[in-house]
Amino acid sequence: MGSNALMVETNKPHAVCIPYPAQGHINPMLKLAKLLHHKGFHVTFVNSEYNHRRLLNSRGPNALDGLPSFQFKTIPDGLPPTDTNATQDIPSLCESTRKYCLPHFRKLLEEVNSEENSPPVSCVVSDGVMSFTLDAAEELGVPEVLFWTTSACGFMAYVHYKHLIEKGYTPLKDASYLTNGYLDTVIDWIPGMKGIRLKDIPTFIRTTDTNALMVDFVLHETERAAKKASAIILNTFDDLEHDVLEAFAALLPPAVYSIGPLSLQLNQIPPGSELQTLKSNLWKEESECLEWLDSKDPDSVVYVNFGSITVMTETQLIEFAWGLANSKKTFLWVIRPDLVGGSSAVVPAEFVEETRERSMLATWCPQEEVLRHPAVGGFLTHSGWNSTLESICGGVPMICWPFFAEQQTNCRFCCKEWGIGMEIEGDPKRDYVEGLVRKLMEGEEGKEMKKKALEWKRLAMEAATGPKGSSFVNLDKMVNQVLLAPRK
Repeated sequence: MGSNALMVETNKPHAVCIPYPAQGHINPMLKLAKLLHHKGFHVTFVNSEYNHRRLLNSRGPNALDGLPSFQFKTIPDGLPPTDTNATQDIPSLCESTRKYCLPHFRKLLEEVNSEENSPPVSCVVSDGVMSFTLDAAEELGVPEVLFWTTSACGFMAYVHYKHLIEKGYTPLKDASYLTNGYLDTVIDWIPGMKGIRLKDIPTFIRTTDTNALMVDFVLHETERAAKKASAIILNTFDDLEHDVLEAFAALLPPAVYSIGPLSLQLNQIPPGSELQTLKSNLWKEESECLEWLDSKDPDSVVYVNFGSITVMTETQLIEFAWGLANSKKTFLWVIRPDLVGGSSAVVPAEFVEETRERSMLATWCPQEEVLRHPAVGGFLTHSGWNSTLESICGGVPMICWPFFAEQQTNCRFCCKEWGIGMEIEGDPKRDYVEGLVRKLMEGEEGKEMKKKALEWKRLAMEAATGPKGSSFVNLDKMVNQVLLAPRK
């Protein structure tokens, strides 16, 4: 009996999943890994050593143990060790993973391949910005799919960085171009993205440096994706980004599969499954948020969370605080300890006193459950892609204050294409924030946005569930045509 069981185990396809080492990349990759496991794959999930420690810290020392044929491994990220509990500096991390991680990943694949009770690695699913992994997959002769955790419109904008440079839009001539209206220039030649302005393109192009690290990084990663990936996958759905998704077919050699929202695809996994216990939050979640929401009226609460990377000034934090207080609305605000650059994030004592009866402040929370909670009527967000998608899945309209990267692109699409967002342009001032919160929660515009958000929620459900849903079908297709393709 024992040897038969072993036989079955070692015959399984084996996917090695490796996210970029930041919270917003680990979450969707873990969802995809669970779906692959559910479809019969043995899974090896690779975190950086730094994030693995944070995960055990937040989830408890045995949080990652004991699931048959789902194992966690680590590689170093190449940055100097630190004991902080915060997202590392993104440019440093990008440079470090690109230069340093390939030999460690190669070695890990060798070790995993020589483990007795583990089937041989048959495919690699890597974050889109960890393209060094393509070399290791090629050496093994196995397919590699790149998972870009951005929106389709964000990815499309990154793919066009090289054309923006060729056409002279970037680097900027000098710093005055950031404020003289130049960023309002309309770029009308990116497929599927009509009316897009330079300020809606991911922010790394806003530089005067001809050798800007992040521009070089994007050029390198998108070029390798186009030339070497077996396929590219995106956590989005066809109805939401149809024009952009359609345009990829003429643009890139690898097929691009939209397989989102992954959180809804996870409904395929039975509720009692051990997979449900695997979580990926690097900060301790405060589940009291949900109990507090239970006591609130439907659509009465503004949820505020600027994600895992956004950093603001103390002044901005205070303006947001008084904008929320003066709106007289009930709110749940997640304030990470590292939200304010260079100091700990502390809101004024008078603000806490004044809003005590109608607010809850937390350091981290189970966001998907919060956005699905009937009490939540609006979301003040940084427009990261995971947050945007989770808001759509909850049918919750947004106030958008994008911070960096493709958050500006997501914000533009939310506000102008999908009709579910209002943008805070420039610096948040308390009166401005108060006005938008009121408009979202009680104005006609807010009601209209709520209707649209519920319609997108319905379309997201259709795409991700049921045998005819576009994302449901695409995931199956990608698995069968790419990940289970015969070895080269």
